[in-house]
Amino acid sequence: MAIRVALYSSASEVDRLGHSDRLPRFNASDFEAQRADLYPCALASDGQVLARCSLWWSEAPPYQHHHVGTIGHYAAADDAAAAAVLSEAQTRLQAAGCTIAIGPMNGNTWRSYRFVTDAGDLPPFFLEPTNPPEWPNQFLEAGFSPLASYFSAINNDLSQRDARMQEVAKRMEDAGVVIRSAGFDLHRELPAIYAVSRISFRQNFLYTELPESAFIAMYEPVLPHARQQLVLLAEQHGQCVGYLFSIPDYAQAARGAPVDTFIVKTVAILPYHELRGLGSLLVSRAQEIGQSLGFQRCIHALMFESNVSLNISHHYASVMRKYALYSKELRA
Repeated sequence: MAIRVALYSSASEVDRLGHSDRLPRFNASDFEAQRADLYPCALASDGQVLARCSLWWSEAPPYQHHHVGTIGHYAAADDAAAAAVLSEAQTRLQAAGCTIAIGPMNGNTWRSYRFVTDAGDLPPFFLEPTNPPEWPNQFLEAGFSPLASYFSAINNDLSQRDARMQEVAKRMEDAGVVIRSAGFDLHRELPAIYAVSRISFRQNFLYTELPESAFIAMYEPVLPHARQQLVLLAEQHGQCVGYLFSIPDYAQAARGAPVDTFIVKTVAILPYHELRGLGSLLVSRAQEIGQSLGFQRCIHALMFESNVSLNISHHYASVMRKYALYSKELRA
């Protein structure tokens, strides 16, 4: 089958394309809403899209000395189309002055990024990114290599307790830290959550700044699904210094099963020495509250494979899924 690559630069152009039914649906408005620069597509002879991606170079995360370009909104119906669209993506990023391509990433780490590389035996959880196993292999075939690793873990026994948390709780109390569940109006908690996030995440891998309005807009669609008891805020002298955001696993309901699992999506703590251990304490408290609400399991979701996240998770949970982010250096 003859394949040609075409380039598009507006949501209206993307919206007119006919995508193969072997590709997941793409919301063309995301191209402009997420401020992508270009949309390369591999097209069959009948004009049907067989592979696609969006490219970002005007707004991309910092990484070492590089000018980063990112490849996101990726999908491919077969390996030949994947090779064509990824080759064109690299050419266009290089022409834009990029010295490294990183993907899959929809522009930055606030949006969807990384591939599932080891799916394990458990079904996807609510809001978890999914992909066919062929997609990461297509990146490898195009010369990309893993840049960062991530994992999700599951705790099947919420009655477990970490003996270290008694000492941590006493230190937090002595430091004036109070932990509470969020109020019923979760929207009112978002400015404090944002203030902690932008400081706590600043040292995170590939961090980019996000305006408060964009942060709130990102969280608002999720708030109706949240249980306020499972959103925890840690306050010191009236100031929010840490939080934990979790949500029930509504993917279970979509499968016709009871919702007996909740997902710890985000834990963020201000980088103060006296707050050491607060993240682990928040996870411990969330699991206790979850058990009291009738949940049986907890998923620690999409954690960067670092000593901190492993230390928080391994006391309770075992790895259920692995993910990776890929990169390839481009010639100047």
